[in-house]
Amino acid sequence: MKKIIALLLALTMVFALAACSSGSKTAETTTAAAAETTTAAAAETTTAAAAAETTTAAAATGEKMYIPVMAKGFQHAYWQAVKKGSEAAANDLGVEIYFDGPASETEIDAQVNMVKNELAKNPKAMCLAALSTDAVTEILQTCADKNIPVIGFDSGVPGDKTGAVKATAATNNEAAAAIAADKFGDNADLVAKMKAATPDSPVVIGCLSQDAVSASVTGRTTGFVNEMAKIAETYQSGKVSIEGHTKWEKKVDKPAIIIKVEVSATTEATALQTSANSLLSTKGISAIFCSNEGAVTGFLAATSDGEDLAEGGKYAGLVVAGFDAGSAQKNAVRNGWFIGSVTQDPYQIGYKAVSLAVDAANGKTVSDVDTGAKWYDSTNIDNADIALLVYD
Repeated sequence: MKKIIALLLALTMVFALAACSSGSKTAETTTAAAAETTTAAAAETTTAAAAAETTTAAAATGEKMYIPVMAKGFQHAYWQAVKKGSEAAANDLGVEIYFDGPASETEIDAQVNMVKNELAKNPKAMCLAALSTDAVTEILQTCADKNIPVIGFDSGVPGDKTGAVKATAATNNEAAAAIAADKFGDNADLVAKMKAATPDSPVVIGCLSQDAVSASVTGRTTGFVNEMAKIAETYQSGKVSIEGHTKWEKKVDKPAIIIKVEVSATTEATALQTSANSLLSTKGISAIFCSNEGAVTGFLAATSDGEDLAEGGKYAGLVVAGFDAGSAQKNAVRNGWFIGSVTQDPYQIGYKAVSLAVDAANGKTVSDVDTGAKWYDSTNIDNADIALLVYD
């Protein structure tokens, strides 16, 4: 009996030990599984965080919007001022630009090739001051087809029919040049001459322009001629004749006042000097307006760098006004050889062109912007608001 009881107790202990062992293994397995699940979850969280960090980094280091700015020239001080403005806008707006233009404003083919090269880079938008709209029409059509907005600046892209040009940042050239005509109308000596003029001894007022093609120059010529004719009519009604170029010609018989438009054969300085000499040799010449810095340069070359306009000089008493700036023109204004000049704002032209391009590339509706013009003379040339505009 005792043996049977001992055997039963032994068996009970074996089963108990087996049960404990089984429970321990189950617990260990459950614990291990839970640990594996936690580890996997942690790994997934780490991966998601890394992915988020990568996305953020990619956004932070992504490529900037690229916008080429294609000018009509490059080396001229005016275009360098436009370049500075465009670079400032690019910096402020966080975009990348490339500014370029041909060596001369007569090099249409060179500009076309430059624009084609930039278009091949698939820019988000383009700023363009075209030397010839016809020459870039095919390029503009490609821009329209690819939905690449084009922003004109300076003279812009007049007559575009492709729809690629969305807006233009430029001076209202007609209104700007009219300022010079108004200043002529305020000049007491010139007014006295206009009042005293007769068909036998007409007063001649000249307008020297470097071409009859560029929208900016033709706009200034038109603005000056129209405003000057209006002023002259108040003194010699029906006796004001516009002569010299068929684009502006409005001749009258027996004029007392002649507004003579002299257009240079080319934009080269020597050609402009020849045209200036033609005006200076005209009988009755009393005043001359030079419609851009190129015209001013040619005119000053024809007047011994302006010294012939000084008191006692060959052309003393001639009333002269210019347009734009540059060191030679500023010197003429400071010395009183010019009664003054009109300046546009090349810095703002560059700045606003890029600003419009960015907006257009982002799908915003844009419209033309007048970048303004001001009159400067010996009394205000060093004022802060003018000094920013009159580049050397």
